[in-house]
Amino acid sequence: MTPWPRGVAETARLVAEGRASSEELVAAALARIEELEPELHAWAHLDRDHAREQARAADAIWRRGRPVGLLHGVPIGVKDIFDTRDMPTENGTVLDAGRRPTADAFAVARLRAAGAVILGKTETTELAVFTPGPTRNPRDPGRTPGGSSSGSAAAVACGMVGAALGSQTNGSTIRPAAFCGVFGYKPSHGLIPRTRMLHQSRALDHVGLLARSVEDLALLGDALAGFNEGDPDTAPAAAPALARVAAESPPMTPRLAFVKTVVWDRAEADTRAGFAELVGHLGDRVVEETLPKPFDRALEHHGTIHEADIARAFAVLARRGGDRLSPRLMTMIERGRGVSALAYNDALAAARSMTLWLADFFHDYDAIVTPAVAGQAPVGLESTGDPAFCTTWTLAGVPAVSLPLLSGADGLPIGVQLVGAKGDDARLLRTANWLVRMCGAEPRKPEP
Repeated sequence: MTPWPRGVAETARLVAEGRASSEELVAAALARIEELEPELHAWAHLDRDHAREQARAADAIWRRGRPVGLLHGVPIGVKDIFDTRDMPTENGTVLDAGRRPTADAFAVARLRAAGAVILGKTETTELAVFTPGPTRNPRDPGRTPGGSSSGSAAAVACGMVGAALGSQTNGSTIRPAAFCGVFGYKPSHGLIPRTRMLHQSRALDHVGLLARSVEDLALLGDALAGFNEGDPDTAPAAAPALARVAAESPPMTPRLAFVKTVVWDRAEADTRAGFAELVGHLGDRVVEETLPKPFDRALEHHGTIHEADIARAFAVLARRGGDRLSPRLMTMIERGRGVSALAYNDALAAARSMTLWLADFFHDYDAIVTPAVAGQAPVGLESTGDPAFCTTWTLAGVPAVSLPLLSGADGLPIGVQLVGAKGDDARLLRTANWLVRMCGAEPRKPEP
């Protein structure tokens, strides 16, 4: 039996039914990494012996007939900005080299509680901002995998793991998912606690998920969603039942709004052609809509909040070793120091207004359909690509998914982004499943 590569939902079922062991899964994942890692550089930390120990412990629990969680025995990658009590967390910067946390991030603890094997830590950009790490795109190693969740997207795309944790403060989950041809999910702001995750901006930081299907994203979301006092933007609430709702047929045919946003002029010819074909295929199920004028300043407002917040969040690092941070990051920090309280609060108010406007908008539509990225992954490794097609939705804190439904002239993926109402993540994932079926799309096979 060759149990890999498969999605996490299918793999979890195999383990629960005794048709695969966690040791087999981990061995297959490590073999895949051994084959591809020298070229792709997806992993910041990988302790093979520790991964095998976790797998043996998971199998022992199953053999004793003890209760198992949603992800029992399944190998998962974790972006190297989430604290892990048994592995380094270095945040993509030499200033945190050798850092050893004493406790897990909330999301990591929830993965462990669900029975997952934390296979290792995936590469990130510098402090999860823009300066690239070493990871290459599995679809074409001469192109960027996107960022900042670069290692997580690459590891999922080539079958090293079925799923991985990422994050998003601008476009850091949706963009690499689109470039690498996997499924990406940025939940509603506050759905998954960010406790002991690298902090950039309370208003903008989100946990992100990368996987091989909508079903897998929903299962992971169920395992991770919850309340934690360490994150003031979470609240006690009933479980969202993402997997159950996502698997249902919509009660009525979904109605989508095709929204280009103010950055449509950045869309490449392949993207424009692909969306014309997609909208034509959907027919009367989709209506083109235009966002009101205040949304035209979304990128400006996001930049104001982001740069002011990272100036504060990274102040100690900048004082301790600014000469070892990238010039681009230091420039952002310097600009952030100059943001006035009035400009900052105006930007926060604008973001709240956008969220409220979208809540009314989604009374008429199940989701917005819009590009995830400008086009195929750019050639070269000096940049992680343009996040502008993600910025508005991150600023508004609404849920978004990237679906690998389009391809460009070079045969490389272009993500289709679906956006939903804040707090209505289950409905968005159900609509995403419907759209995947409408397009006759199958999950992409691992590359290379």
